[in-house]
Amino acid sequence: MDDLRERIARALRREREASGISVSELARRAGISKATVSQLESGAGNPSVETLWALGDALGIPFATLVEERTSAPRLIRADEHAGVPSAAAPYVATLLSACPPGARRDIYIIQAEPGEPRRSLPHHQGTTEHVVLLSGSARLGPADAPELLHPGDYLSYAGDAAHVFEALEPGTSAVLLSELR
Repeated sequence: MDDLRERIARALRREREASGISVSELARRAGISKATVSQLESGAGNPSVETLWALGDALGIPFATLVEERTSAPRLIRADEHAGVPSAAAPYVATLLSACPPGARRDIYIIQAEPGEPRRSLPHHQGTTEHVVLLSGSARLGPADAPELLHPGDYLSYAGDAAHVFEALEPGTSAVLLSELR
């Protein structure tokens, strides 16, 4: 997790400075405290998925830009070594597997979720589509107003630029989520 915090700190500072905005202005745009932004930039914070999405939206960048590990070497992530970002509102962890390179627009995540409060997502950038393959357990997910019940091996594609939900119905529920922006 320390490596992830350091990546987030470097990326957040880099993207904020590239945007030419202050810590205070970023905090205002994201709807979070200035102290939180400062902590994250120093590598001391422990951000939730919601905080990182808010910061990404405020900077006009994808969530993945804040958590990706930049390398040209082959990258293997063992299932028991996921360093994901937890949700503050639900038993849900998102692990970025592959960030979209410049010129392409797709990110791939492993989702691990437990029964409890559903993960409710606000609309992402206009033109976003999410693709999910359920790996284990069962879940109700998709558009907030009409989620589908998925079982292992099921695939669902839905508009990510509208409110959507992911609710684990069994312990150990996991999925692969691909987010694309057209």
